[in-house]
Amino acid sequence: MFLVVLDSARHFSFLKLRPCFTVGKPHKTLLGERQKTQGRRMFGVVFPNRSFPMDISSFTQIDTFHWVLDMNTFVGESYHQIGDMCIFLLNNFTLPPDKALAVYVQSPGSPFVFCGAVTLQRPSAVLSLIWPEPGGQMQLTAPDSAAPSAKIGVSVEDLVALPSLDVAAEKKIERMALKVGENLFNFMQSFCGVDGSKLVVPMDILDRWFKKFQEKAKRDSDFLKAIHFSCLSDKYASGRP
Repeated sequence: MFLVVLDSARHFSFLKLRPCFTVGKPHKTLLGERQKTQGRRMFGVVFPNRSFPMDISSFTQIDTFHWVLDMNTFVGESYHQIGDMCIFLLNNFTLPPDKALAVYVQSPGSPFVFCGAVTLQRPSAVLSLIWPEPGGQMQLTAPDSAAPSAKIGVSVEDLVALPSLDVAAEKKIERMALKVGENLFNFMQSFCGVDGSKLVVPMDILDRWFKKFQEKAKRDSDFLKAIHFSCLSDKYASGRP
């Protein structure tokens, strides 16, 4: 489903959104919310070290279940420096247990990228904002209008349709596992020999590596931190989650 948005800068944005509430009877709680969306304080956000708490009034409401925050009015072109956002449900917004409040980010000219979500069981979260690389001209812009801006999108969606509640956290675990595997590989290289087309290592190589890994982690408190910061360096160098 595509949604066409006309914002205050007088340009159209084509937003590719997940189909929400298009099949079946809408949830009765959301039916009530549909009539009372305007003026309601459904959720709040805060950018750690960068902002005071902000409520839904800071967002532009696209329709009943979609909101957009124009980062140009907030931080201008330095949107990529905003790496985290805390989002939380407020007490007067009843989100059905099978729904989620999903968060997306969009760099100028790029598609929206999913970052995570909050639910009734997980009413607040600090999400890493995974800004994609700016893309081609995906907006039809009036000649005298402002340049495309970065945006944060929030939408109510089916919980089962979302890939994860915290994409960045899963990617962090993946990067940590790769770094540990790299440490093992480097250790094995120190002991391996060559037998024709095969690399030969001692039978107890894994035990020796694991023992050394544990001892180093206990002896040097900065060892695991170094792996963690190495993961962060890889993240920002690649621009990926």
